[in-house]
Amino acid sequence: MILREEESAWQAEEFKATMVSLAKKNLFHDRVRFLVALIGIQFAVVLMTLQIGFLLKFMTNASVLIDHIEADLWITAKNLKNFDFGLPFSEQKLYEARRAPGVLWAERFLMGFSYWKMPDGGQETIQVIGFNPETRIGAPWDIVEGDLTDVKYFNQIFIDEADRARLGFPRVGDEVEIIGQRARIAGITRGAKSFTGSPFVFTSFKNALKLSFIPPGQTVYILVKVAPGYAVEEVKQYLAETLTGVDVYTKREFSWKSRRYWLLVTGAGIALLSTALLGLLIGTIIVGQTIYASTIDHLREFGTLKAIGASNADLYRIIIAQALIVALIGYATGMLLSRIFLHVARRAGLEAYLPPEVLLAIFGLTVLMCVSASIISIYKITKLDPALVFRS
Repeated sequence: MILREEESAWQAEEFKATMVSLAKKNLFHDRVRFLVALIGIQFAVVLMTLQIGFLLKFMTNASVLIDHIEADLWITAKNLKNFDFGLPFSEQKLYEARRAPGVLWAERFLMGFSYWKMPDGGQETIQVIGFNPETRIGAPWDIVEGDLTDVKYFNQIFIDEADRARLGFPRVGDEVEIIGQRARIAGITRGAKSFTGSPFVFTSFKNALKLSFIPPGQTVYILVKVAPGYAVEEVKQYLAETLTGVDVYTKREFSWKSRRYWLLVTGAGIALLSTALLGLLIGTIIVGQTIYASTIDHLREFGTLKAIGASNADLYRIIIAQALIVALIGYATGMLLSRIFLHVARRAGLEAYLPPEVLLAIFGLTVLMCVSASIISIYKITKLDPALVFRS
């Protein structure tokens, strides 16, 4: 009995190996057709990787300052659309916020558009960021060069390394002109690239008033830290009820508000996502057509297998094995191509954000795409008559 069971198990394993071998032979029999399928998957993988990577970077850039600033609550002008379009309001609200129960600290924070004079005489739009240099609330988080305390002095500024080319390649110590005011490059930051394309220029709140069009006595945001023992939502509700003419958001709410504006209201994010879905659809069609054509070409072989006792499930395994083989090869080569394209894009100033879980998700989509594309072929096999093998 034991020998029979072992023999049966061995035959089952042998049969599975035969199924996989047949899947490979069917797939690689017509190399041109296989290459077409491979190109289709590569196209889908590259398009999905680039577009999803750009979309995620798009979303993180849309709220990069909000997410890095240590504040639980943001007080803004009434009905503000998003972070980049901040509107000034009286800084008297700052003192009212500081008196509120549950507020550990509150700081004013400025973000205003201005103009940077280029070496050739032209102008570049910039976003001047003003923070308190004593507490450094709202300051850049990754200093490449320079001492951040220097922004306390007259018109000392920091710029991000990603924006140096856009601003004429200034170096630390260079003097520049911003709306007719002389300013000095005190240092370089990293990771604070503006989403709008207008470079961030960091300085003290006092300097920022001189280097932007925000009038004295006004602020654009108030940043609030909730004291231990108090609930963020409770402090938010109190401030919203007592401060007039402003809105109060939690950090997460304001971050999502800015992301949602650029993602949905402007339609830019939807365009990126639609392109990724288009790549998935085209890849599915190409792979489906290839596997179906291969199935039609080998109907007699499938009929023979059915005639000698192979079940529909056994034949399904062959079709799915073909889909998985082409998915693995297509994903691997597609990712190699994606790395090349991302390198070129990075040199052109386009960044992508692709954490490991996203790459794993793209792999899952690739497998799903290929297996889904084999459904028509599976249906064809289900209707296959074993007597086909005996017909002339």
